[in-house]
Amino acid sequence: MDTRLVKRLSACAFLLLVAGCGLFRFDSRAPWRDEAEQKCLSSGQVQITPAIEASRELDGPGACGMLQPFRVSALAEGSVALKSKATLACPMIPVVDKWVEEVVQPAAKLYYGTRVAELNAGSYSCRNQNNTWFGDASEHAFGNAVDVMGFRFVDGREMSVVKGWKGQTRDQEFLREIFVNACDYFTTVLAPGSDAYHYNHIHMDLARHDAYNQRRICKPKIQFARKIDPKANRLLAVTQPPATDEPAVTGTLQNTPLPQSVSTQEAKTVDLGGVY
Repeated sequence: MDTRLVKRLSACAFLLLVAGCGLFRFDSRAPWRDEAEQKCLSSGQVQITPAIEASRELDGPGACGMLQPFRVSALAEGSVALKSKATLACPMIPVVDKWVEEVVQPAAKLYYGTRVAELNAGSYSCRNQNNTWFGDASEHAFGNAVDVMGFRFVDGREMSVVKGWKGQTRDQEFLREIFVNACDYFTTVLAPGSDAYHYNHIHMDLARHDAYNQRRICKPKIQFARKIDPKANRLLAVTQPPATDEPAVTGTLQNTPLPQSVSTQEAKTVDLGGVY
C-alpha cells in the first residue's frame, strides 16, 4: 500500500479517536450530581403527572446521564406547554417551574397583558460546553440545564429570543426582566451578548462553580431596573411604560401579588465569566 495513503489513514484514525474521546468522555459524574438528584427525589418535589413522565436511568457515554430522568411536556402544573419534550434531572424541574410562575408569567402580564402558553426550550444533550470537541462537559449532559429560545403567548403572539433581544422596546424589556430575575434562581445564566454561542437563547443551569456552591455566573453585564420583585411579593411601580405602538401598560399592576421567591430591586450586574 502507498506509504502516503497509510499515513493519511493513520492520521484520520487518530483524529477520529481524539474526537471520540472529546464526545464520549471517559470520566465519571461528580458525586454532588447524584447527591443532588437523590435529595430532590426523596423530597417529593417532583411528582409524576400527565406532563411529567419518569424515564429509565441514563448512564453514559462517559459522564453523561442522570439517575432518574424525567420527560417534561409542560411546566407550572401543566399550564405552560413545551414545544418539544424536555429531558431533565429532578433538581432542575422545581426551579424552572418557580422561575416560570414567579417571573415569566408576571412579566408577560406586565409587558403584554397576557400569559405565556408555550416555551420553545432545549434540554438534555450529551456534549461538551458550546458543542466543542474538547473541554468540560456541558450541564446539558446531566439534564441540569435549559435553553429558552422563544415564547408563544395566550393571545397568539410569538417571539424568539434572537429577534426580541434587540427588537421592539417591549420585547427587549420583557427578555431583560426574565433574564435579570433568572440570575436569582439559577447558578449560571447566559443571554445574548454573553458570548458568540448564546446569541439566540437564554441558557440557565444549576452548575456548582465552587465547593460551597456560592459562586454565580450571570452574563452579559447589563444595567436594568427590574419591575418585578418576587421577594417582596409585588410588582414595582411602573411609571414609564415602554415606548411602543402597542397599548401601554399602566402602573395599576404594581400591587399585583406574586408568589414568594428570591430577588432584589436593584439591577443585576454580576459578570464572573465562564460559558456553558
